[in-house]
Amino acid sequence: MTSALLVIDAQQSFISRPFWDTSLVDQWVPAQRALIEAAEQAGIAIVRILHAAPESHGPFDPESGQVYPLDDVAFTPAVTFIKTAHNAFSDTGLDRWLRTRQITRLAISGIRTEQCCETTARVASDLGYQVDFVSDATLTFPMTRNDRTWSAQDIRSRTELVLEGRFARIIDAASLCRTWTANDTPTP
Repeated sequence: MTSALLVIDAQQSFISRPFWDTSLVDQWVPAQRALIEAAEQAGIAIVRILHAAPESHGPFDPESGQVYPLDDVAFTPAVTFIKTAHNAFSDTGLDRWLRTRQITRLAISGIRTEQCCETTARVASDLGYQVDFVSDATLTFPMTRNDRTWSAQDIRSRTELVLEGRFARIIDAASLCRTWTANDTPTP
């Protein structure tokens, strides 16, 4: 296979954040699990990416003991990378690892839609990878700025808008799982 599934920042650190909303998590978990299971069945490499913020004294500081995978989306990764940048490429060996395995297509999933997932999709595209942004397998939370609150769906829609056709193909988990199960090569 020339594809890999990236599971970005699906980690315990987020549970400590004040915006953590289990109702949104409960909507995300089935899509993320379906992708993981389909990738495992199809023999697609699954890459775990964790975010660490050393010396931040918060939940992303490795000293907090919270920089480890969420139980709800447990899997055995082909490889794990720890990043300190927003994207999964800048300060990890991810690009080299993918290229040595001749992986050219990436499925992006994980936490947070508009931050590390979107940033990774943009960098991956710039590096020449074909990118499938699996929007329903990304998780985000409402955000407020200047007294206006954007819902998680507003943020997801905005991310889809700015990525689609420029940096990624927007696809849902069920469609990508069917592609992997059929062992077809997806078209950009």
